[in-house]
Amino acid sequence: MPSELRAALNFAVCDELEAALSRVAHCVTQLSEEQVWHRPPHGLNAIGNLLLHLTGNVTQMIAHNLTGAPDVRNRPQEFAARDAVPKAELLANLTAAVSAAKSALALATDERLATVVRVNNNDWTGIQAVVRCLAHFRGHAQEIIHMTRTLLGDAYQYAGPK
Repeated sequence: MPSELRAALNFAVCDELEAALSRVAHCVTQLSEEQVWHRPPHGLNAIGNLLLHLTGNVTQMIAHNLTGAPDVRNRPQEFAARDAVPKAELLANLTAAVSAAKSALALATDERLATVVRVNNNDWTGIQAVVRCLAHFRGHAQEIIHMTRTLLGDAYQYAGPK
């Protein structure tokens, strides 16, 4: 049985993952397939690339890190992709990554969360990797919101508070 502190930590992490995922999904469902893969000027990434990137990051930093699964992420491929992967598939993969991360967190021992491991060329405890992943996810979620608002203009539908 997890301690009160551990239960609160698990709840807070899972709530933040779900909140960011909800914002991303809210945006992507408003966009066409073409808009999801629209490449902004100045070398910025398409929303589709950001979805691939978030899926890779959540899987690597939380799900695989906390379970000890091998790191099989190909980060450069997330940004190099130009194929129009359907937005439903992108969202399904990101949703699956979030679910795997939540499960990994629930099953991770306190020892695993406190153990320093090598992730993305950084030596972090499991909890450091989780916290950094959450901040990273929220940052890209805000970027996707901004890009969606830019693409849709007055047609953008605002979401409620989260």
